[in-house]
Amino acid sequence: MSSYLDNPLLKEKIELLPDSPGSYQMKDKEGNIIYVGKAKSLVKRVKQYFTRPQKGKVMRMVLEIEDFDIIKTQNEKEALLLEISLIHKYHPKYNIMLMDDKTYPYIALKKTGDPFLKIARSNKEKGYYYFGPYPNSSAAYETIDLLNRIYSLRKCRNIPTKPCLYYHLGQCLAPCINKIKQEDYDKIVASITSFFKGDSNQIKNELTIKMKEAASKLEFEKAGECKKMLDDIASLTSLQKIIFNDQIDRDIIAYSIREGYVCLVFLLYRKGALLGKKYYVEEIEGDIIDMIENLIVQFYLKQNSLPKELILPDKEMIDVISSSLNIKAICPSRGVKKDLLTLAITNAKQMLDQHFQTAQLEDDVLLLLEELKTKLNMKKTPLDIELYDNSHTAGYECVGTMVKFINGQKSKGDYRKFKINQENKQDDLASMREVLTRRFTRLKDENKKFPDLIIVDGGFNQCEVALEVKYEFAVPTFIAGLEKNDKHETDALINAETGEIIPLEKGSPLFFLLMRMQDEVHRYAITYHRSKREKSTYKTIYDDIKGIGEKRIFKLLELYPTIESLNSASEEELLQIIPKDAIMELLKKREEYLLKKSSVDNKYQK
Repeated sequence: MSSYLDNPLLKEKIELLPDSPGSYQMKDKEGNIIYVGKAKSLVKRVKQYFTRPQKGKVMRMVLEIEDFDIIKTQNEKEALLLEISLIHKYHPKYNIMLMDDKTYPYIALKKTGDPFLKIARSNKEKGYYYFGPYPNSSAAYETIDLLNRIYSLRKCRNIPTKPCLYYHLGQCLAPCINKIKQEDYDKIVASITSFFKGDSNQIKNELTIKMKEAASKLEFEKAGECKKMLDDIASLTSLQKIIFNDQIDRDIIAYSIREGYVCLVFLLYRKGALLGKKYYVEEIEGDIIDMIENLIVQFYLKQNSLPKELILPDKEMIDVISSSLNIKAICPSRGVKKDLLTLAITNAKQMLDQHFQTAQLEDDVLLLLEELKTKLNMKKTPLDIELYDNSHTAGYECVGTMVKFINGQKSKGDYRKFKINQENKQDDLASMREVLTRRFTRLKDENKKFPDLIIVDGGFNQCEVALEVKYEFAVPTFIAGLEKNDKHETDALINAETGEIIPLEKGSPLFFLLMRMQDEVHRYAITYHRSKREKSTYKTIYDDIKGIGEKRIFKLLELYPTIESLNSASEEELLQIIPKDAIMELLKKREEYLLKKSSVDNKYQK
């Protein structure tokens, strides 16, 4: 490693560093920020990078440093929050960003009126009891599905004019036709609340009695349903044992280190019970305590609510974490909390060992992006990459999408959808031109950074369109494409700037990285197109047909809410609702839709 003494600018700046807290920003020869850190003492921390032997990711970073800036702060808390803010502003390639933008769902129980259960992404709306959050979304949906089967609560968000299927199944009291006594609802709400507090005995006793009664009457199907619900309750509550009788929301955080990697584990306890865990495996960067503090704060800044208490693995983290998040933090030395912290540390170790044993560590994405830079002969490493794709069914519901990868990782909060407005919906090149024009216009109007690289998926023609839009807006973004062979398999990169075709080695790490990116933009485009197609189907299949007015549309949607259900309807059945002439036009529209659906499904299968 070359000495910082060889760089007069670095030497001079290091000698002037203050012994005070703050944030530092490392820069490469082009002036790009490649790493942001925080320190209790700037002079001690920054100097360590150049005076101590480094290895791995940190060594590569130090070799690129040509300059740095510092921002002094009042204390370490301010330094940490500034560090995270700068990371999310500049996306430095050597910093870890938790790209998991989703917030964890709650189960919400309406307090007043005819109560019902729903999944909520926030606990801020008034008028609900909230349970959670659930780090495993599927567990939340499984729980609400189970409770909706057990309890006769209202299921419809909007009260209908007549009983629905749930009433006939015995799973709804039908407030649409019945006046429900408040005490009946109070009993159900109290039982659900007890269930979330870890007491499921009442529910299990009631289901056991129903199961035995059904079996004695030889109603084996009904008895089987009760048995299934009892099994589901046992499965869902197996982990939800009350550990803390004070029922305070608290999280336990632990980590384990191995061969330059760290596994950080969050165990989430709500109302005294363990709801689930979240873990991250990352390559270690810089000081391990600083890194863990950064990841912890990043994790909680993404959430809608915080627990009342954090149990941390190191005492030296307490002050910074508690002040940064405005939350109580402790590092226990004995008792139940210490035992659970030890268990969490063991869990982190096991998860890291499992990661090494069962899954090959992901290729160093930064090195792959350097390889991509070399292959495309770019001036800078493409750390900010956008990929574009269009999707339509014979020009029907044409949409465009963009996905973004920052430092090789999905940045889902930056994904964008475009409803195509140009007249010829089947013209993919015109659609691409519209999407890129709208994207570039928005970036210019909002004075935002343009991506380093745009990858289009339609070969040379798409590349030419992208280049034209680039030159029209005079932006520095590099344009590339992916070319397919005669088997419709991607096998080459296109340097749109020079027209060069660059073969990709099948099975190489760079090939798989590009395929993951390509698959993601395809998935996003197809998902958006399908959602638009399904929504428009319900909206238009019965619309604009002479003889079918609003009341008849309502009746048709009630009886045939999907194309599949309409497909099974005979002309005789439809004749009871709509005139014969309208039937002929409706059947024609149905056949047109099915042809389009068959066409796009064949495209997706390919």
